[in-house]
Amino acid sequence: MNVIDTKKAPGAIGPYSQGFEVNGIVYTSGQIPVNPENGEVPEGIAAQAEQSCKNVGAILEAAGSNFEKVFKTTCFLADMGDFTAFNEVYAKYFVSKPARSCVAVKTLPKGVLCEIEASAVK
Repeated sequence: MNVIDTKKAPGAIGPYSQGFEVNGIVYTSGQIPVNPENGEVPEGIAAQAEQSCKNVGAILEAAGSNFEKVFKTTCFLADMGDFTAFNEVYAKYFVSKPARSCVAVKTLPKGVLCEIEASAVK
């Protein structure tokens, strides 16, 4: 098992890692839309989805993978009313159209609107 750690994605805000690579499979932790350069969260679902995708991409890159190799994602939305706007951004990044679960949750860390985790091959 290899821990994935990059400064290009936000650091863990709890007792977990940004991701792991195990037997050629990359597992990212859920990525919320925190900008790793300044710790800020952009406003609005489109901007937050964009930053969450960028954070997932940074972890995939650090592990030697990319969006095209993602085979499964789990997406969490604070409001299912944001589903269409979220999908518009998500589709630009997850071009392989991986298997996906997308659920609405009561709250997310730091009061953000979305969170994305991914599994990919190296």
